[in-house]
Amino acid sequence: MSTHRSITRSAGIIGIATLCSRLLGFIRDIVIARLFGIYMYAQAFVVAFKIPNLLRDLVGEGAANAAFVPVFSEYRLRHSREEFWKLANVVLNLMLVLLSLITIAGVLLAPLLVRLIAPGFIAEPQKLAVAIHLTRIIFPYVLLVSLAAYAVGILNTLKHFSIPAFAPCLLNISVIACALFFGEDVMGLATGVLIGGVLQLIVQVPVLYRKGFRLRGFLKDFKHPGAKLIGKLMLPRLFSTSIYQLNNFVDSIFGSLGVIVGEGGVAVLYFAYRLIQFPLGIFGNALSQAILPAFSAQALEETNANLKKTLSFGLRATFFVLLPASAGFMVLAKPIISGLFGGGRFDSYSAEVTARVLFFYSIGLTAYGANKIMQSCFFALKDTMTPAKISGLALCISVALDAVLMFPLKISGLALATATSSTVASLVLFHILQKRLGGLDTKAIFSSFIRIFIASVCMGAVCYYVNRFQFFSAQNTFLRLANLLIVISSGVISYIVFCFIFRLSEIQELWRRLFQRTKGE
Repeated sequence: MSTHRSITRSAGIIGIATLCSRLLGFIRDIVIARLFGIYMYAQAFVVAFKIPNLLRDLVGEGAANAAFVPVFSEYRLRHSREEFWKLANVVLNLMLVLLSLITIAGVLLAPLLVRLIAPGFIAEPQKLAVAIHLTRIIFPYVLLVSLAAYAVGILNTLKHFSIPAFAPCLLNISVIACALFFGEDVMGLATGVLIGGVLQLIVQVPVLYRKGFRLRGFLKDFKHPGAKLIGKLMLPRLFSTSIYQLNNFVDSIFGSLGVIVGEGGVAVLYFAYRLIQFPLGIFGNALSQAILPAFSAQALEETNANLKKTLSFGLRATFFVLLPASAGFMVLAKPIISGLFGGGRFDSYSAEVTARVLFFYSIGLTAYGANKIMQSCFFALKDTMTPAKISGLALCISVALDAVLMFPLKISGLALATATSSTVASLVLFHILQKRLGGLDTKAIFSSFIRIFIASVCMGAVCYYVNRFQFFSAQNTFLRLANLLIVISSGVISYIVFCFIFRLSEIQELWRRLFQRTKGE
């Protein structure tokens, strides 16, 4: 239980920080939507920002999760402090060289990259030119944010979560400030991204220094057995993440075909998926990030008993939060989109199309979160190849469904394809882990899922009926948000009630902890 409390506490810190970042991200996206809608400049920025985001995940954040934390955790537990920091310096040197080369290549190859991931832009020369220009400006963000992710990996290994978790807030603050300063000049968005990348890195440097990091053998020492192991673990992870991001790129390719899927497809997918990332980032990413060090330590034990308990805890916690979030998004897609983004250049067409995409993305929300937990378990077992293979399967399913569903469902078909492929991947990962670990507490996990699912459906029904009453005249953004807040509040309260009615152990345990803490105070 102490491990679960530690994970919950760490996830809470990361979750609060992520909540702040996501709220700022909402403000950022609202500013972008109001200034640019879903039209040319918004689409160009989304494509330009998507390319460095791929590489950030490949060599930055993805590496931190899959390779850095397990290997650094092992060196921290089984080797001297001096050896731990020596490994940290070698990895830094290797990353600086690799990332610098990638950044230079990205700037030079920007015209080719944009044409590859948004072929629909070729028919619109102005949109293509803007996207290429923005890509060249934004590309150095790869170097900055990947080094920031390297710092996150080290600090998380040392069980320090707060500063790394709050660092992404600085990116959103920077983009908001620059967008407001530059107005409808899209250069403000690109400038904000670069400044945000710098801030995310430098805010972590003092903490690293306090923890004991010192530059030694700067750009001279490139060899270490631990670095070799990280590289070995990263290769399948690079493949896995490449497939995952290729899936996003496939969506961009299809989304850029405005003749088939409709105007603004790329931007519509961006705004809808950003909303999906809100609960996923606050809880799903936070829990998977906090649970990885525990998985890594438990994977070194002789038996898998504790590892299986922690995995069961992580999956049940994911269901408890993301299933009701999925139900809420599906029922309230239109009022959420209209309330948050409606106004300015984000017109009624933009709201209608984005709401439909959000509905279909929501179907896979729980699967997205469960996949992150199970992938973290594989990473702790130093198995990055299995998630890579499953990601490959998911990609094939998604591409096939994209090609079929985009005709009857337009841009919504791409979202449904993503949700379906993620759900299949989740089921396959669970089956493999069950065999790998010699069985899981399937009965408890399935029972928890069913009870939470029923409670979520009941909550969705409450939200649907409450939403039919307009408590305030929706004449402006503030009143629309006030109506939405009332509906969401009724949903949260009803979900808690239904959890008690269906005797969910998760809500009962949470209630006991809150009661004990209040009593102790």
